[in-house]
Amino acid sequence: MRAADLIVEALKQQGVQRLFCVPGESYLTLLDALVDAPEIATVACRHESGAGFMAVAEAKLTGKPAVFMVSRGPGATNGSIALHVAEQDAVPVVCLIGQVSREERTRGAFQEVDYTEFFGSIAKGVWEISDPERLPEVMVRAFHLAANGTPGPVVIALPEDVLAEQVRTSLPSPFPLPRSAPALDQVGAVAKRLAAAQRPLIIAGAAIKTAEGMAALAEVAARHQVPVAVTWKNQEAFDNTSPLYAGHLGFGAPAALREQLSRADLLIAVGTRLGDVATLNYQLPSAPEPRQPLIHVYADPNVIGRVFRTELGIAADPVLFLQSLAASPASVASDRERWLHDIASFMSTYSAFTPRNVDDGVDFGIVVHALSQQAAEDAILITDSGNFSSWLHRHWKLTPKNTLLGAIGGAMGFGVPAGVAASMIAPDRQVIVLVGDGGTLMTGQELATAIAIGARPKLFISDNGSYGTIRTHQEREFPARVSGTTLASPDFAAWGRSFGAEAITIDKGDDVIAKVRQALETSAPVVVHVRSSLESISAYTTLSALRGGR
Repeated sequence: MRAADLIVEALKQQGVQRLFCVPGESYLTLLDALVDAPEIATVACRHESGAGFMAVAEAKLTGKPAVFMVSRGPGATNGSIALHVAEQDAVPVVCLIGQVSREERTRGAFQEVDYTEFFGSIAKGVWEISDPERLPEVMVRAFHLAANGTPGPVVIALPEDVLAEQVRTSLPSPFPLPRSAPALDQVGAVAKRLAAAQRPLIIAGAAIKTAEGMAALAEVAARHQVPVAVTWKNQEAFDNTSPLYAGHLGFGAPAALREQLSRADLLIAVGTRLGDVATLNYQLPSAPEPRQPLIHVYADPNVIGRVFRTELGIAADPVLFLQSLAASPASVASDRERWLHDIASFMSTYSAFTPRNVDDGVDFGIVVHALSQQAAEDAILITDSGNFSSWLHRHWKLTPKNTLLGAIGGAMGFGVPAGVAASMIAPDRQVIVLVGDGGTLMTGQELATAIAIGARPKLFISDNGSYGTIRTHQEREFPARVSGTTLASPDFAAWGRSFGAEAITIDKGDDVIAKVRQALETSAPVVVHVRSSLESISAYTTLSALRGGR
C-alpha cells in the first residue's frame, strides 16, 4: 500500500478516532488516504495552534495519544505552541508534519525546516521518514514513546514524495505500555512514616487523574487521615468538599496558603514532576533541600531527585502505588487531629466567596460563583490562561466527577479550541470555558470549527480590556505605569452571533444568576460576554491593592 495508506492503518490500529488539522499541499496524499477511512474524523480547524490545542485537550480527556496534522514551515511553527504545552503538561500528542520532498532537502527549499533541530528540545522524539519501509516501525514507536514514562509530544515529518511510495513492510502490533508496581517494602516504609507523622501532606498531580487513581487517592486520604493538596490545573483530582482538601497549588496562591501547608512534617508527592508552579516556586518542597522529608512517587525515574533531595524515591506507577498504600495497615498519630482541624479551618475561610463592590464593571468572581452553583455536577471545565481562572481555583469546589482542562504550560489560546474538542468528544456533558478577551482573540476563530462539527461549548469571556495577568505583575513592579497591556476588543456577543452561536451580555447591574442560567440551559453553542471589572483583577487582589503594595 501507499505510505499514506499505511499511516491511516497505523492510526486505526492505535484506536485514533479523529485528527485535527489545517490542510496543506505537503500532505495531500495523506488527506486522500483518509477519505477511505470514515471511522477517523478529519476535523478541519482554522489555525494550526487551534488544531494542536484540540489534540492536547483530547489527550488530557482520554489519557491516550491524540493526533494533529500540519503542513510544512508556517504550519509546523504555528503548531509548535501545542507541542510545547504537551511537553510542559506531560501529555501524549503525535504531530504529523508535511515536509518538502527528499530531493529538495538541505537546499533551502520553499518552507523547508529541519524539524529534528527545531523540535529537538521540546519533543520526546522526532523522525523524518526518508525510507518508507521504516514507516511501520516508526508509527508504532512514536505512539509508544508519547505515552511511556513521562508522556509528551512526538513529531513525524513526512516528505511529500514519500507519502505516495509503496510500502512492503508489515505494520507491527502496538507496543504495550509497562506499569511498574512499587515494591512492598517501599509501600510499607511510606505507611510507617505516615503513621509516625504529626502533619503529613500529600501533593497529588496529573498522573493519578484516572477513575481508579482518584478513587485510590480518596481512600488513602481517608484511611490514613492525611490532607491532600492538588497541583496546578489538577484541582478535580481530589474532592474539594472534603475536610481533607488542602488547596490548589498554582499561580496566585497567597503566602498564607504556602505558610499553612509548609507546616507539614512529611511531604508525599504522587504523580507530579514537582515543577516550579506545583511547588509554589520551589517553596513546597523547598529546593534543593526540602525542610521536610520528601517521598516522591512517579513512573519516570529521571524525574525523581532531579531538583529536590528526595529521602525516598519510588519509580512506580502512581496509581498502583496509591492502591497498594490504600490496602496497607493504617495507624494515625494521636496528635494528628490538630493538623487536620487547622487545614479544614483554613480552607473554609480561604475558599469562601465574598463579592466585591466595584464601579468599573462586573466582578468576574460573581459570574464564576453563579456557575459553580448551577453547573452540572459532572461538567467539563476549561480555563484559558489568565487571572479569571483564579476564582475557579479558589472558590469552586470541584470533585472527581468534574474534568478540569487547562494549559499547565501557561499558553494563552488554549480555552476555545479545548472547549470545541471536549464538546465533540463528550457531547453529553456540559462544557464550560472560562477565557479572557486576550485569549479569545488568539484562537477564538475555532468557534467556526464548533459550528461546523456541531460542538456546543459555553464560552464565558471575561473582557476587562487588559492582559490581566501581565498587568498584575506590571502594577506590582511598576505601579500605575501601564505599558502594552491595554486591549481594545469587539462586542463579543455580536462576534459570537456572527459565527452562528447564541450570545448573551452580562453588564454591571444585570441579574447574573439569571443570565448564567440562560447560558447553561441553551442547547446551542453560546458566547457570554462579561464586561468585567479591571479593579477586581483576580480572586487574590485588586488593582488598588497592587498599587498600594499589597
